[in-house]
Amino acid sequence: MAWVADIEPQLSQDGVVQGKTLGDTLNRYRDEISPTKKSHRNEHNRLNKFLRSSLTGILLIELKQHHFDEWIETSLTKIKASSVNRNLNLFSAVFEQATRWNWTTTNPVRGIRRPKNLQPRDRRISDKEIERILDALGFDGLSITTTRHIIAVAFLFALETAMRQGEIWGLTWDDVYLEKKFVHLHETKNGTKRDVPLSIEAVRLLELLPTNSNGKVFNSNQASSGTIFRRCLPLAGIKGLTFHDTRHEALTRLARKLDVLDLARMVGHRDPRSLMIYYNATAEEIAGRLG
Repeated sequence: MAWVADIEPQLSQDGVVQGKTLGDTLNRYRDEISPTKKSHRNEHNRLNKFLRSSLTGILLIELKQHHFDEWIETSLTKIKASSVNRNLNLFSAVFEQATRWNWTTTNPVRGIRRPKNLQPRDRRISDKEIERILDALGFDGLSITTTRHIIAVAFLFALETAMRQGEIWGLTWDDVYLEKKFVHLHETKNGTKRDVPLSIEAVRLLELLPTNSNGKVFNSNQASSGTIFRRCLPLAGIKGLTFHDTRHEALTRLARKLDVLDLARMVGHRDPRSLMIYYNATAEEIAGRLG
């Protein structure tokens, strides 16, 4: 067979295809493996960014741990340790796939010393800060006439439900059940669907929103809405806050009302222990409940 004749000269004695670089591997992984994943768009972009690295020209058989030690050191000057570790996870997955293709026999990322992640964020949001954010967005709590008002409602809705930003902006009216007081999420971060129960206030917030021809509940662009939210924070005199901190605040508040299993089910955590990353009650708050 012709294809056998073509490939045989490229094989080493142990059956490994010769001459493949890291760049070749990243390209094939991006085109064949990434599209099968839920997070393929994000992964596609990350792989394209990797392809600009000087490592891509190195043959797979020549890549060693010291190459990635140097990559880690350089990366830590630009991004956080948690981001470096996520990228190392992707690199490792690429090498594991390359072994299945018989392009290499080793994974130089396996066993590498990784940077320590920073402690999880524990930023709480006070009632006073909530008021100042709503003022900066010009929202009176009752009427919606601008995109800023939609963002304000999304902010308050996040505090009520602990839903992620992408889940909120991806919500459609077809998946909202106001009479039964829940919304249905088809696609979540961990790849599973879930139903999110709604408080009376969450229902009220949704009822403020107009229905749109495109079916979107929050009819604004997520990226531009995020930019507007970030820009309103200095106007409100608030520092060190992100939209994602609403999840910390919401989980901490919800923990006063729900038992741990119900809370884990509501927010989509398979392992209830992972809730501790987000649960940030202060000692004073806990003492207040002791009586």
